[in-house]
Order: sequence, then C-alpha cells, then structure tokens
Amino acid sequence: MPSTAPRVPPPRSPVDGGPARWYEEGLGWATVTGPPVGLVTGLRFDVLDMPAEAGRAVLLRTGPGATGPVALTGRRMRLLVAEGSAEELPGLLDWLEWGGIALDLVALGAGSRMTAPVPPGWSGSGAPGAAVWLRAPVPGRDVEPSLPALRSAERGGAAAPCLVRLVAAAAAECHRVRLLSARSREGLPGRPGGRPVERSARPVAQQLAPQRFASS
Repeated sequence: MPSTAPRVPPPRSPVDGGPARWYEEGLGWATVTGPPVGLVTGLRFDVLDMPAEAGRAVLLRTGPGATGPVALTGRRMRLLVAEGSAEELPGLLDWLEWGGIALDLVALGAGSRMTAPVPPGWSGSGAPGAAVWLRAPVPGRDVEPSLPALRSAERGGAAAPCLVRLVAAAAAECHRVRLLSARSREGLPGRPGGRPVERSARPVAQQLAPQRFASS
C-alpha cells in the first residue's frame, strides 16, 4: 500500500531560482537571471574587487566595523560599499597618491554585476570557486546605511564606515600583494614577516586621509 505521508520538498538550490527571490524579496536588490544569478551593482551598492589575499589582510587591518557585507569568489574578494563609490575611486586613489600604480583594485558600479553568493545556510555553496558570503547581508534589515561611504554622515543613529580609510587600506594591501608576487616570480625572497618594502609616505596618508579629504 503506498504511503500517504506528505512529501517533503527538497531544500531549494541555485537552479530553481530561490537565491533570486532571497535577494529581491529579502533585501530589495535587483538580480539578473543565471545561472549563476547576478546582483546588479550601481543601484543599491557598489563593489570593491581585489585579490583575496589582499582582501583578507584588509579585513584584519580594519576590523568588522569598517566594512559591510563581504563576498569571496575564487581568488577574488568583493567588499560592498555605498552606491556611487565606483565613480569616486579613481579620484580617491589619485588623492591618496596611488594614482598611476597598478593595484589590481577595481570598482563595480553602474552597468556592472557581481555573481550572487549562495544565501547562508543554502545548499550548493560547496563547489570550488563558488561565490560565498564571508560577511552576509541580513534580510529584513536596511543594509545600505552600513556600507562604507565617502561622506560618513549619520543615518539612523549610526555613522556609516569611512570609504577613505577602506580604500587606503585596500590600496596598500593590493600593492603589497603585487610586490610579493613579483618578487616570487623573480625568485627573490620577501621582506621578513612576509611584507615587502612599501613607500614611506603610505602610513602617513592612511592616518590623515579622512581628515584631509573631508576638508578638501
């Protein structure tokens, strides 16, 4: 006799459109159909994209309060920042004296997209190189006020993290990773402690950047 027990549906996975609903209904973010599902940048947020090694160092240097959601896709790390930040990045790097230096630090803004990480707790996030959240957004909460912004005005009683400090740290770490990679290719040892010699002006720029930029 066939069983009359109700059939339990399997957990949703990226192939049935579940993640798109999670982002659209829970966060109000625009998506692009996949696979993989994409998140549209330049509407509710922009993205700083950098090598994963540099990104990990940035997270250690700045702490959780200096960033918003953070995603990892293969060897790239993506930090969500306030909408409009992509347009500010070139001028900000020039002002921080990083202009003209190859950093492998790019911004995704209007007209771009990023691969949508599988929502936390969902199946399908174990594939090598799959996009995953290191610091995930929380559905039902207003994410945008928590994103690093150029003008960290208080919104909702809490100041947004400072984009200037985040970019300064990201530029320094991307430069460090690039130098280490170049020395490795040339068969040269790195500086003791794993850090190459960097320009002496860099720590001063990082310390003074928010105050100087705000007054310019």
